[in-house]
Amino acid sequence: MRRAIFPGTFDPFTIGHYSIVERTLTFMDEVIIGIGINENKNTYFPVDKRLSMIQSLYKNEPRIKVISYDCLTIDFASEVNAGFIVRGIRTVKDFEYEETIADINRKLAGIETILLFTEPELSCVSSTIVRELLTYKKDISQFIPEGLNIE
Repeated sequence: MRRAIFPGTFDPFTIGHYSIVERTLTFMDEVIIGIGINENKNTYFPVDKRLSMIQSLYKNEPRIKVISYDCLTIDFASEVNAGFIVRGIRTVKDFEYEETIADINRKLAGIETILLFTEPELSCVSSTIVRELLTYKKDISQFIPEGLNIE
């Protein structure tokens, strides 16, 4: 079985991330969305809320599992028996950074990283931007997948 993890601490789950997971399902048997727990990171939604939001988005897709983790990504990949890590890329700078991390993951754990660019129209939309718009009570519906309840 070809299993990939899509790790992150994103909140909320933006449409760019949604697109990457959907595209990954076209060439993987299963995708595990990993919600990284980072005590030092300020997040708009607590871990439990992020988990329930993303689980509700994929409740009808048995090939997607949503799990929280509090270890290195390569250790999490090993725990869930995933041979691939999927990372979303918005800019060339992101690509250069992620390419370096991918090389480290390959050397340390033998895990391959798949780098997928977000569609051009979504490339400027990050979870940080959406979180800031939420803080100022702006309409973010165009940036999140249909069916995601962020209240």
